[in-house]
Amino acid sequence: MSISLRDQLLKAGLVNQKQAKQVSKDKQKQQRLAHKGQIELDDSQQRAAQEAQAEKVKRDQELNRQQQEKVEAKARVAQIKQLIEATRLPKLTTEDYYNFVDDKKVKRLSVNTLMRNKLSSGSLAIVHHAGGYEVIPREAALKIQERDPQRIVQMNEKTEEVAIEDDPYAAFQIPDDLMW
Repeated sequence: MSISLRDQLLKAGLVNQKQAKQVSKDKQKQQRLAHKGQIELDDSQQRAAQEAQAEKVKRDQELNRQQQEKVEAKARVAQIKQLIEATRLPKLTTEDYYNFVDDKKVKRLSVNTLMRNKLSSGSLAIVHHAGGYEVIPREAALKIQERDPQRIVQMNEKTEEVAIEDDPYAAFQIPDDLMW
């Protein structure tokens, strides 16, 4: 069993029996007066400890929030990467190029006629990926735009392609020798 601090001090000879009784008597007197409400106990240390604890809890919550934001940002980046890699169109090596503007610079991608038409009509979009550019379908580009709008380089507004049947000028022939 452990010995109380009072008994340890008596045993070491640092206080005598009379001093120990006086301290315990004073302590009991303070407790009685505090219980009756005649004096206030000095609880500044307890209050300081509670404030420190509250500050620590607040700091811990802020750190947890920051860590959670980092985890969510990593998850968004992984989702974007997965979306791009799953839906990107294969790169072409043709002599036909599609020019677009990225950060005030004109860039170009190798495309075929179908890809050019779909990029112009808004069915396809161009995104940043791994230091380069990828062409992906509009649906995937919209999902990426929700997560990180800076990844989208070019996504034209979707235009409805006029069907050949509904074309009011279909009956008119365009002359080959037309000069402007």
